[in-house]
Amino acid sequence: QVQLVESGGGLVQAGGSLRLSCTASGTFSPLSMGWYRQAPGKEREFVAVMRWSGGHTYYADSVKGRFTISRRNVVENTVYLQMNGLEREDTAVYYCKLTSAGYGVDYWGTGTLVTVSS
Repeated sequence: QVQLVESGGGLVQAGGSLRLSCTASGTFSPLSMGWYRQAPGKEREFVAVMRWSGGHTYYADSVKGRFTISRRNVVENTVYLQMNGLEREDTAVYYCKLTSAGYGVDYWGTGTLVTVSS
């Protein structure tokens, strides 16, 4: 069983920064780990992803230049999302997603709330 635990959400003023983390446990081989978010009344949307082999990263246009996805190393199944220059529009529940190699199964965390105040 794969479990994802997110942390680091909270309340921040516009222009501020937060760092989210997501740690995966269980038996798996990650193909990628990434972040999605869901704002009130909106659908869940892609934020950023890291391909585990090679470490290539991809971002939604809305966060490019402000958010950075990273990991400490290949062995530790932890991914971070450094969020700078936060805007009110970034307010959402942020979810971590792991896609496993092989069958490409997706696993989701329970989410962490980020609230940006003006």
